Amino acid sequence: MVSPSGLSFLSFVLEFFSMITPDLVEPFRVKLRAIEGRMSDPSATAQPGRFRALLQEHRRLNRLVEKADAYLSARRRLGEYQAMLEDPATEPELKTLVREELSLLESTLPALEEEALETFLPPNPEDERNAIVEIRAGTGGEEAALFAADLLRMYNRFAQERGWRVSLLDASAAEAGGFKEAILAIEGENVFKTLKFESGVHRVQRVPATEAQGRIHTSAASVVVLPEADSETEDMEIPDKDLRMDTYRASGAGGQYVNRTDSAVRLTHLPTGLTAACQSERSQARNRERALAMLKARLLDLQRQEEAARTGQVRRIAIGTGDRSEKIRTYNFPQNRVTDHRIGRSWHSLEQILDGKLDEVLRALASHDVRVRIESLARNGKIAGTLIDAESE
Repeated sequence: MVSPSGLSFLSFVLEFFSMITPDLVEPFRVKLRAIEGRMSDPSATAQPGRFRALLQEHRRLNRLVEKADAYLSARRRLGEYQAMLEDPATEPELKTLVREELSLLESTLPALEEEALETFLPPNPEDERNAIVEIRAGTGGEEAALFAADLLRMYNRFAQERGWRVSLLDASAAEAGGFKEAILAIEGENVFKTLKFESGVHRVQRVPATEAQGRIHTSAASVVVLPEADSETEDMEIPDKDLRMDTYRASGAGGQYVNRTDSAVRLTHLPTGLTAACQSERSQARNRERALAMLKARLLDLQRQEEAARTGQVRRIAIGTGDRSEKIRTYNFPQNRVTDHRIGRSWHSLEQILDGKLDEVLRALASHDVRVRIESLARNGKIAGTLIDAESE
């Protein structure tokens, strides 16, 4: 395949998609049927880890085949409609209807192309995991703490609308309202894949309620999204000698019960100094379990960063730098505007976004990420190889 270095992205996409043919998809379809056969074998459930891997591969291949079929069907209909318009025998009334259908199809084809394109990218095993979302007030004092509470509410509402389970693991309230820090555990389908681009510095511009002169203040809060450690696939045993556990009385949600017992737990990993705390559960044992899961996620993240530094690789996501100190988004209240600086796009629906209507923003980020990743693979001559490797798995 020719590198797209001298092509527009549209030309590159058209070139790549000319490779997606029924013959290309058929081996994936065969493999999908083979996996379904293995999953139906009663002995498959005897190994939960192996069966889980089969389920994940089945889900990936099924999505690939469905998206590729949808794209191929749309391209086939596109050709049929164009042929009907070019055919002198086609009646004028029918041509009018065909033009309408053709216009609709052409408007949906780019999305079908992009969805199919994504399925051919190498899968990221972390995408299917649950996530831990850490929100911390930054510069701006009391206003930053209030903004951290706004972000907490935004992610909580977004997750609830998706049917995800949200737990507030730990929180440190600010005296004037809001939070100095809040940590959420979010469980559901593709949580980390959906929220992973939220890591970074979020900035707010608005007039605080205490501002008598009506001046606009700028404050910030940082967000870190970590994939939860997968106990079934990642062997991370932390020796007891490397852990210190402190208990304390929980505060906040939980009422009188949590204040009667030292149910909250804080774990410290002595070799690294990393800590994790949880006070969301009434049981001390359950709080310890959740704090340990959070600590493992932080340790895995630290290992990834150290590995990247050791190999001389800068760990970057396709959009932005991946640096958690990077300013990624601005919420401008006077202009009713939310701007994501990584993709240079704005939305004039600030209140709706802070109310949890994040879908359009997250779709734009994911779409940009797919395009950048596929273009990067193509520049390095790896597109065809990716398809061949996937086919021969």
